[in-house]
Amino acid sequence: MQVFVFPGQGSQRKGMGQDLFDKVPEFLAVERDADALLGYSVRELCLEDASKQLSQTQYTQPSLFVVNALHYYKAKAEGKQPSYLAGHSLGEYNALMAAGAFDFITGLRLVQKRGELMAMAKNGAMAAVIGLTPEKLMRLLAEHRLTTLDVANYNSPLQTVISGQEADIQRAGPIFEKAGAKLYMPLPVSAAFHSRYMAGAAEAFDKFLSTFKFGNLTVPVVSNVTGQAYLSDDTGQSVRSLLVKQIVRPVLWTHSIRFLLGKGASLFTEVGPGDVLTRLVGQIREADSSALRARV
Repeated sequence: MQVFVFPGQGSQRKGMGQDLFDKVPEFLAVERDADALLGYSVRELCLEDASKQLSQTQYTQPSLFVVNALHYYKAKAEGKQPSYLAGHSLGEYNALMAAGAFDFITGLRLVQKRGELMAMAKNGAMAAVIGLTPEKLMRLLAEHRLTTLDVANYNSPLQTVISGQEADIQRAGPIFEKAGAKLYMPLPVSAAFHSRYMAGAAEAFDKFLSTFKFGNLTVPVVSNVTGQAYLSDDTGQSVRSLLVKQIVRPVLWTHSIRFLLGKGASLFTEVGPGDVLTRLVGQIREADSSALRARV
């Protein structure tokens, strides 16, 4: 069983989509509309990034959504048919687009607003903790009274991302390193994404989504918030609700992949630039296999 997985913020790079912009008819048909919506040429941003904007959240999210979509249309033209879809944070919007929840331009409108709102949040920070289990990380947060920090991403059994105030993120580093973390890596972001500190952005996004209608899903999509598949037969309420919650809740990527493995997924195809998700899926599989061998 094949699963398409779409990467999120962090996978962007200058030159992404270079071999696809002129070869995807679905994009060429709406390129002018996309540029008019955004107020700039998304092709030029992705390929040239002359003003060094690609790393800024309000530009990163629309551009990565577009490039993920280019990869999806290419895969579709090649006859690839996924049984499930999933995306990491921003990538979930590509998964929902591919499943028929909304069309390309609507999806671009959604991620443009999402990026703008998330970029408005300031004075936050994030860091990746590598080499500790989530359970040990949570114990350390409690023991050292780091109650202002939230888990943002459960990326793999040994890779967790935390969010919070910048001073607290800095204070946590030596604590995790002393406890055995292989790496404590602050991330190049200006806000505490996927945490309680994004509540204002989530509230504003909820109001924005109230004017949209979402279609029923033609392919099951796994939600970051629940680590389970969306309901395919509702009226779109779960799509709106979960996309709002996603802004303030952690990305349950490990849970999502384990859910898909439990459904019989055997082939994970990363549909977008880079191989971040491919490597995370490999880490989850290896950790689970090691745990199984240890029990035998």
